Amino acid sequence: MDTESRVTIHSPTDIVTARQEVRRLAALVGFDGMDLTVVATAVSEVARNIIEYAVSGEIVIHTLNDSGRSGIMMVATDEGPGIPDVEQAMLDGFSTGKGLGIGLPGARRLMDHFEVRSRVGRGTTVIMKKWLKGSE
Repeated sequence: MDTESRVTIHSPTDIVTARQEVRRLAALVGFDGMDLTVVATAVSEVARNIIEYAVSGEIVIHTLNDSGRSGIMMVATDEGPGIPDVEQAMLDGFSTGKGLGIGLPGARRLMDHFEVRSRVGRGTTVIMKKWLKGSE
């Protein structure tokens, strides 16, 4: 089972759509209860960042099956201004916008794998993975 969904992000309504899609695909993999909330929350945080800093972007959600492990991967991309200092952006409380500075660090804490690739003037890609417990 390898399923993919793409959600264009350019308005708050798209955050809701991304949450629904990640929950739908995560449920197909076998996630339930709190784990569905966790993946939806992580997607919400990166989608909000897209809207606030880059205006628009895309989140691609994939189901994963790797050597018997099942999970879900979310890849958020934008062509916004990029993050000048990714290390600093990952610190709790750091924000260049109106937010509380919990978006990226908070999403990282929820995931099993979290990676930020950013180039100033070119945009940002956030890669997140969550593995189904017991499938490891």
